[in-house]
Amino acid sequence: MIHKHCFEALDRSMRDILSSDTPNCDNLVFGGKVVLFGGDFRQILPVIPKGTRSDIVNASLNSSYLWNHCRVLKLTVNMRLRVGSSESDLNEIKMFADWILKLGDGLLGEANDGEVDIPIPADLLIDDIDDPVKSLIMFTYPNMDSNLHDPLYFQQRAILAPTHNLVNSINEKLLQMIPGTFT
Repeated sequence: MIHKHCFEALDRSMRDILSSDTPNCDNLVFGGKVVLFGGDFRQILPVIPKGTRSDIVNASLNSSYLWNHCRVLKLTVNMRLRVGSSESDLNEIKMFADWILKLGDGLLGEANDGEVDIPIPADLLIDDIDDPVKSLIMFTYPNMDSNLHDPLYFQQRAILAPTHNLVNSINEKLLQMIPGTFT
């Protein structure tokens, strides 16, 4: 999410600092030091307040002169999805991981002109229109009553939400479902 100018400033600073000790470092990217960038450029873009799509693309690292010196390495196995999985779950996990990759690569739906309908698998949808938050909590925390005193039960699960208001409403609903009083 950092603007390309920040990386370019780091490059110039490292060239300047390292050239005092080592000759020809001012001709090497980052003064000859290896710099590792991490992230998914399909998901993490620089924040440009009130910027257009072209402003955002122009501010990304991919648009910098540094990009020509980068070597892109791709992770091919989603290790987070494999943690704690039994062999019977691996096929379902692989199907989900493949769907996520297709979504990120823009391969789902029809031709994309900036707006497209994407089919979402039924097992990822919340069907309960009366109380979807409770349904989400019950899905994420099954058998919660019998696992209340197991710290790993809560550490291994999470509900992600896009806004603080939604986080607060999920937390309130979850606390109402736990027996006891909270202040």
